[in-house]
Amino acid sequence: MSDIITVIIVSIFLLAMVGIGALASKKIKNTNDYLVAGRSLGFWVFLLLMVGNVCSGMSLLGVSGLGYKFGWPTIWEQIFVPLSIAFCIMFFGVKLHAISQKTGYITVQDYLAHRFESPVALRSLSAVAGILVSLIYLVGQYTAISIVLMWLFNIPLWLALIIATLVVTLYTTIGGLYAVAWSAVIQSIVLIGGVAIMAPIIIFYSGGFTHVNEYLAGVNPDLVQPWMAGGAVFTPAYLVSFGVLLIVGLACAPHVINNVLAVKDARLFKWTPLIAFIIYGAVMFMLKFAGFAGIVLVKEGVFQLPDVLNAQDFVILYGIQHAMPNIALWSIFAVIVLAAVMSTTDRLMLTIGGMFSWDIYKKVFRPDASDRKVLFISKIMVVFSALITMIIALNPPEMLAFLIWMGIGIMLATFAVPLLAGLYWRGATRMGALTSMSAGLISAGIFGGYYQYIDKLPLHFSFYAFVVSAITMIIVSLMTKKNDEKVLDETRTGWYIHAPRK
Repeated sequence: MSDIITVIIVSIFLLAMVGIGALASKKIKNTNDYLVAGRSLGFWVFLLLMVGNVCSGMSLLGVSGLGYKFGWPTIWEQIFVPLSIAFCIMFFGVKLHAISQKTGYITVQDYLAHRFESPVALRSLSAVAGILVSLIYLVGQYTAISIVLMWLFNIPLWLALIIATLVVTLYTTIGGLYAVAWSAVIQSIVLIGGVAIMAPIIIFYSGGFTHVNEYLAGVNPDLVQPWMAGGAVFTPAYLVSFGVLLIVGLACAPHVINNVLAVKDARLFKWTPLIAFIIYGAVMFMLKFAGFAGIVLVKEGVFQLPDVLNAQDFVILYGIQHAMPNIALWSIFAVIVLAAVMSTTDRLMLTIGGMFSWDIYKKVFRPDASDRKVLFISKIMVVFSALITMIIALNPPEMLAFLIWMGIGIMLATFAVPLLAGLYWRGATRMGALTSMSAGLISAGIFGGYYQYIDKLPLHFSFYAFVVSAITMIIVSLMTKKNDEKVLDETRTGWYIHAPRK
């Protein structure tokens, strides 16, 4: 499929990302610059960074693929995901940003260690858990990148993964969050503009909105319902757990929540939730409907999906290929998909590097390590995380969406309760946080394994683990010694978002 125009267009985009990393590297003077961009992010950079971090490779390939497989019952995803930005900013960001102005937090683990007076145990546990779930999430992103490059250049999976890994690793390693944030600006603009143009083309190529809906109803009436009447997913009960998963789980994901520590001024939080919801909602609705249109195109014999496990994740690519026969336009769309994937991939890699170098190496094993050494370790871990996930992605999952949900589910089970209880309940204790996080992580593995290998559950597996984590926090906290009142005041712990005036 590839030709010289395709190679040129994609190469220009990839080189531009590396160029941003090179320019950003000039601003890197210390770990603070590398991991939180010197706390200098302005409104639009922060907003587009947040949109880019929740709008991953799943958002183009997985969202349309999920729509192709299950129809309208999956539309709730496009409501829940942008609400995660609002939840993150309102319930986590406002307080954490205010506290970090005095404490200088670099990662969310800094807060957990401070609030629960556990500089080693809880910091280590939360960092290891954060690295684990970020790696799972990252596998999905590299899988999405490889799908695009394989389709565009007709190259084998291993070569596609090597190209993707080299480019993203290069600009992330040299430029840190400065590079990630400014890359997100360009990537988000490319994504929003590209989807707004190309998704409607696929929809109208398949006959338009009305025809697609009527066709879906004829194929299977369940495809045009707000939820599934039965089955293992998208039933009313499942959707409740699905909402908690995406709204709360994604809000406390380390690669999302850490962004609030890099904002220049808390006043920038005011309009971000609403504008982010409008942007994400509009763009992703069109992508979802493009997945619906794929059902029409496949059933009518316009194209056939490849004979692979994750065939539905190719539907948006094949739709563009047939709706827009110009090869140059295919390459432009490939750039749009790459932009979406990279906007999450680079942030995940940087988050992994930060948690290992700052929270484990610096704060646990080598407190006297120089800033230069910590910065070096962080860059090494960025490269290492890329290589590990690239190897795992050589055997891609059946559905990108389900892999991403698994990663978010573990985040929900592990981080949500300690963060919410830590910020809003003065009775939450050190032992409560340790046992809650441990119980959430372990039970997520148990319920997730049961769901995957034994039998389906009526709710998403993470919801059960979330409940276990919450119950554990309450029981253990009521039975153990309370934290120092001075620490509770320093971390603004209480049933309020803004600190009450005295």
